[in-house]
Amino acid sequence: MSAAFETRTESLTASTGEARDFFALLKPRVMSLVIVTALTGMATAPGSVHPVLGLAALLAIAVGAGASGCLNMWYDADIDALMSRTAKRPIPSGRVLPSEALAFGLTLSVGSVLVLGLVTNALAAAMLAFTIFFYAVVYSMWLKRWTPQNIVIGGAAGAFPPMIGEAVVTGNFGWHSLVLFAIIFLWTPPHFWALALVKSGDYARAGIPMMPNVAGPAATRRQIVLYSLIMAPVAVLPALMGFGGLLYLAVSVSTGLVMIALSIQVWLRSEGPAATKACWSLFGFSILYLFLLFAVLIVENGFGLMWALPKVLG
Repeated sequence: MSAAFETRTESLTASTGEARDFFALLKPRVMSLVIVTALTGMATAPGSVHPVLGLAALLAIAVGAGASGCLNMWYDADIDALMSRTAKRPIPSGRVLPSEALAFGLTLSVGSVLVLGLVTNALAAAMLAFTIFFYAVVYSMWLKRWTPQNIVIGGAAGAFPPMIGEAVVTGNFGWHSLVLFAIIFLWTPPHFWALALVKSGDYARAGIPMMPNVAGPAATRRQIVLYSLIMAPVAVLPALMGFGGLLYLAVSVSTGLVMIALSIQVWLRSEGPAATKACWSLFGFSILYLFLLFAVLIVENGFGLMWALPKVLG
């Protein structure tokens, strides 16, 4: 965070923030994705956990994700103020002071890790602590401002929740959650780079080295296609490994083909309104894609609605 921005905002004696502003600091849309992916890790894990403990663990993981989002908004407030997409967030708009956001984020971080450790086990708590650290420090304070690979490497933070979910149930993690990690990790670049192509002007004003601003739009479009081509087959692995059934196989193959098709459209349509529309189409569908994959796994494993296929791997 720049010293000038911090001095300007801290000159205010008190914030005007309401409860909804502090909730917005938690990035609720990201939290909802974390809840789904962590629950998938729990549902697909070998074994079971008491429903009350599972719910408490899921809440702690969600709060931990929100805490890391809050710390990210605290540190990024100076660049958020320069971008149209983020200028109305609680800190750059002046509704919440940076010091309040920092205290809020740190309190939730410590509290969520302690609760998860108390209701489950040390490994799950340690992994949640590492995830918060990775997103708030490694990604926000280092990767985001220094390398065009920020989204690629930083995507690991968003991919850890399934591993935490499995650790909640088993006290360990294995191939199930590692495959789920890989799906999210490979999904992140095409999802965010589609947005970055549209918002490259915002990122340029803020001095963020996103891939389109460093390698150029053409190279970014090629990499979006490449990541989609790798991701789609990886997303089929749960069905081949026996923790995804016939429904999952159908959904993963069909939606994976759509992701590839939309990525190719982004590659082919490189100028004008058609290019913008292609990027928004990919960005919007990619959110639905990931939710569908993980929701089907939850339904199949959590509700006993699995039409199992012969196990090919694992």
